[in-house]
Amino acid sequence: MSSFKSWLNSTKQGLEEQVKKFKNKDFMDAVVAGCALVAFADGSIDEAEKNKMAGYINLSQELKVFDMAEVITRFNHYVANFEFSPEIGKQEALKAIGKFKAKPDVGRVIVGVCSAIGSADGNFDDQEKRVVAEICIVLGLNPGEFNL
Repeated sequence: MSSFKSWLNSTKQGLEEQVKKFKNKDFMDAVVAGCALVAFADGSIDEAEKNKMAGYINLSQELKVFDMAEVITRFNHYVANFEFSPEIGKQEALKAIGKFKAKPDVGRVIVGVCSAIGSADGNFDDQEKRVVAEICIVLGLNPGEFNL
């Protein structure tokens, strides 16, 4: 667990620069899809989670490089998919993330942001870790690399 925390802390420090390096619409979409997946980890996204996620997105140094209105619009798009059908929501989110399977450097940044979001409330729980591990697999990354 302590190695995960040290990985997360060191990852957070370089995340903003990494996000700036890959700044484009597909990357933003993958990051936001990952945010929605983490928010839905427990099987539902309630108003408090939406507010927490929107607040995190708005305050996130890593995501400030994107237009906030666009980030929130895309987040709401993924949330609506989950609310319509959890399976469709998951598949659509993983499809956006999967575009980066051939780019492990970008994939690691996506995993880093999703991990930071999962731990934003101080509790990166097992359900959230499972979702981030699944994101790793979709990206062709070993979840063990991230202590998941």
